[in-house]
Amino acid sequence: MKKNISSFFLVKPSDVAIYVEHGVADIGVVGKDVLMESSPDVLELLDLQLGKCFLAVAGLNDFKIDQTRALKVATKYPQITRNYFAAKGQAVELIQLHGSIEVAPLLGLADVIVDIVETGQTLKENQLKVWQKVAPSSARLVANQSAYRFKAKVINEIVQKVAEQI
Repeated sequence: MKKNISSFFLVKPSDVAIYVEHGVADIGVVGKDVLMESSPDVLELLDLQLGKCFLAVAGLNDFKIDQTRALKVATKYPQITRNYFAAKGQAVELIQLHGSIEVAPLLGLADVIVDIVETGQTLKENQLKVWQKVAPSSARLVANQSAYRFKAKVINEIVQKVAEQI
């Protein structure tokens, strides 16, 4: 009889979907924001209802949109941002940052930001407010497409056990 060996490993949140997509891991936990940004070829199996937050457009309290020019937007989510503003017909100049996004409007680098908001405290501390909510985000259980086809029974058992705890 063959042993069933399970391994767990921790990787950067932005890398989880890549490991799952490429079959290094059968399943993983990743934020919806990461799934929306990178569009990995994985199956989203379950919203874990953890890490609830939302993506938002935020700017200085007194900011006014100037429709005569492209909106300068700082973000670490260029795909989500591009898609969101394109759907609204708003021209944007994207400024991709990897940290401390909320200081970009304060320093004049950007008009607004698109970032994750949980409580809004960091925004308030930087004289920013939410102008528009883009999308909700929370932790999701995802699976590799091939692994799910061949290990559906085991993966579905895991999904069911996890779902019972939510």
